[in-house]
Amino acid sequence: MTHANLMNNYFNPNSVYTKENFRHRFWMMHHVFERLLRDVQQKVTVAIRMMPYSSPVDSMDETQGMSESTCLDTLEQFCDIIIQVYKDEYLREPNQEDLNRLLRKDEDRGFSGMMGSLDYMHWDWKNCPTGWQ
Repeated sequence: MTHANLMNNYFNPNSVYTKENFRHRFWMMHHVFERLLRDVQQKVTVAIRMMPYSSPVDSMDETQGMSESTCLDTLEQFCDIIIQVYKDEYLREPNQEDLNRLLRKDEDRGFSGMMGSLDYMHWDWKNCPTGWQ
């Protein structure tokens, strides 16, 4: 909601505030903020693309125009920020309610007693490549 208000107040054609108001309140020119916003969005896009697809860093150079070192630095900074923002909600030890919910889910899927087994490797994978068994 805060982001929507900011965009509505300063960046829409019929904005509530002028560019001069923006400069006075944020101590930077309107176009500088827009450039920072675009650059940050690009870096977040690079980090998010690299994680799920294990995209090689050099492919980001071709598609996003960022060097390998910048991509790696961006990914590291992104991960650090995500940890700081979400650690209290998601990166905590499970409480009893969480454990009960997870155990029920595992049981419903046919994996009772799986809590504590980090990799679930003790159940049979009939189609698993032999090298992984």
